[in-house]
Amino acid sequence: MSKLPAALANLPFPVIGSPLFIISTPKLVIAQCIAGVVGSMPALNARPAEQLEEWLIEITETLAAYNLAHPDAPAAPYAINQIVHKSNDRLDHDMAMCVKYKVPIIITSLGAREDINAAAHSYGGVVLHDVINNKHAHKAIEKGADGLIAVAAGAGGHAGLKSPFALIQEIRQWFDGPLALSGSIATGDAVLAAQAMGADFAYIGSAFIATDEARAAEAYKQSIVDSDSDDIVYSNLFTGVHGNYLAPSIRNAGMDPANLPESDPSKMNFGGDKTKAWKDIWGCGQGIGAIHEVQSTADFVAQLKRQYADAKERIA
Repeated sequence: MSKLPAALANLPFPVIGSPLFIISTPKLVIAQCIAGVVGSMPALNARPAEQLEEWLIEITETLAAYNLAHPDAPAAPYAINQIVHKSNDRLDHDMAMCVKYKVPIIITSLGAREDINAAAHSYGGVVLHDVINNKHAHKAIEKGADGLIAVAAGAGGHAGLKSPFALIQEIRQWFDGPLALSGSIATGDAVLAAQAMGADFAYIGSAFIATDEARAAEAYKQSIVDSDSDDIVYSNLFTGVHGNYLAPSIRNAGMDPANLPESDPSKMNFGGDKTKAWKDIWGCGQGIGAIHEVQSTADFVAQLKRQYADAKERIA
């Protein structure tokens, strides 16, 4: 069994909702937590920066009130994603807000920094760092992260190419702490499979885009419902980092999904001019063939739980 910190030890359901750039807001985060999964959002979704404090107050107070009213079935904790990259000039400000409001879980991406981990630990926060290979996993733990998110092939948005079997088994050879698996997970069966492989949690993103609470265009949500894995394109053109995107959105932007040029990784940016790319080009993972309707977050999580229970019964 993994050694899990208190914030992750008693989750109602072993799922972490991944932070969705532009799309995740307090509305989705709160709905996820109340449904029993960890809700998360990127700090950069709050624009201007001052809005982050307003959102943290909203999340904190709403979940506290819910827990007071439901002491026997409290909400899951929430997480804030920090982009630890030189292009993020808000990192220090946003991290200070997380410390002020004692955000339970910090998810770090695109760089590991000891000072960010220390800031979270100063109030008892837990840091999960997302990685695409075993080398990066070692570096993250060496710099003080508490746990890892293994971003395997097929994950939405920025993703790696490693098989989930290879990535999980390599990490588990030396790491016995919190481990989540990301990549094409959209059913309760897949949640159970992630645990069977050695992960503690499934990390689900794309499926939550097709929920009522997600701040995504209706055309985006419907495209997820209408598409499957054949409609996913892997490219680094849009941000400088390789990721998976919906082909229909690329065609709508006047480009050929089958003939995209390579981008210069040195131009990587996650704010400013690059924000528009994420509005026009829709990130998405390969697991969307299991998504057949837009529904509420509560209904989707309930569906996951039923599928998870059925899968457990099948293999019992």
